[in-house]
Amino acid sequence: MIQDYQTNMVYLAEGLRYYKPVYTNLLRALEKESIPYRFLPGTQSKKHIWARDYMPIQLEKDKFMVHEYSPDYLVGFEDYIPNYEAIVKDLNLNCIVTDIDMDGGNVVKCGKKVIMTNKIIRGNLLPYVEDIKDRLKRRLINSLEDYMKAEIILIPQDRYDEYGHADGMVRYIGANDVLMNCYENLDPNLHDQLKDILSRHFHVETLHFKIPRCSKYVWAYINFLQVGRCIFVPGLGIEEDKLAIEQIQSFYPNHKVILIDGCMDLVREGGALNCISWNILTDLPKEE
Repeated sequence: MIQDYQTNMVYLAEGLRYYKPVYTNLLRALEKESIPYRFLPGTQSKKHIWARDYMPIQLEKDKFMVHEYSPDYLVGFEDYIPNYEAIVKDLNLNCIVTDIDMDGGNVVKCGKKVIMTNKIIRGNLLPYVEDIKDRLKRRLINSLEDYMKAEIILIPQDRYDEYGHADGMVRYIGANDVLMNCYENLDPNLHDQLKDILSRHFHVETLHFKIPRCSKYVWAYINFLQVGRCIFVPGLGIEEDKLAIEQIQSFYPNHKVILIDGCMDLVREGGALNCISWNILTDLPKEE
C-alpha cells in the first residue's frame, strides 16, 4: 500500500472554501513546500469537505480500492455524501470496486499493517445475529487483507467519536513505530486498552499534555496531513498548539512539521486536516 510519506499530491473538496482561514493557510503552506494540490470535481458544497472518507484507498501508484460510503451517522443526511463514483470516474482512476462499507478516515496505513477501529465490523455486519457475525467477521477481515495486502489490526472505537475513525486515534511514524493520541489526558481507560492492543504489533509512542486542564479538542493534533516529508498539524489557537508541534516534531525528526492556523471551526465539527484531504502518489505534471 502507498504510505503517507510516499505521497506527493493533495486533493481537497471545493467546499473547503467556506472555511476561509484553514483554506487560505493550508494552500499557502502547500505552495510554500512546493506540494501540488487539486480540487475534487463535484464537491462545491460545504457538506462535502470530508474528502478522506469517501475517496478510494490507494493500493499502488495506479491502483485504488473503491468502497461503499453510507455511514450510520449520515442516515437522514445523505446530502453530505457526494457522487464519489462520478468523482472517481472523472479522475480516470484504475479501481477495484468493493461493496465494503467504510470510511477512509478509519484506515491508518502502517507499512504492511492497517489499523482500523471495530466500527468496520458493526458497519458491515449490524443486521446479522451473533452466530453468523462471527463467521462473517473473519470473512470481512480476510477480504480487507486480500484487497490491501496488509494485516488488519482492530482497535476499540473511541466512545466519544461517533464516526469511529482510527486516524484521530493513532498514526504511523515509520518502521515498527506508531504514535497514539493523548488518551492519558482524555480517556485513561481507553489509553490502557489501546496500548495493550497496539503493543502486540508496534512500538507505541504517545502524545501527552502536562498541563492542569488541557482542551477537549487536543485529540485533533494527531489528525494531521502528511505528504512526503511534510506534516501539517491543525492549529487551534490555544496553548497546546506549541506543545503538540514540539512533540510531533520529536517523533518525526526527519520531517518538517508545520502548524496550520485557523482549524478550530473544522475541529468543532469533528474533523481536522487528514479528514479534509486526500493525498496520493502520482506522476506529477512536468513544469513548463
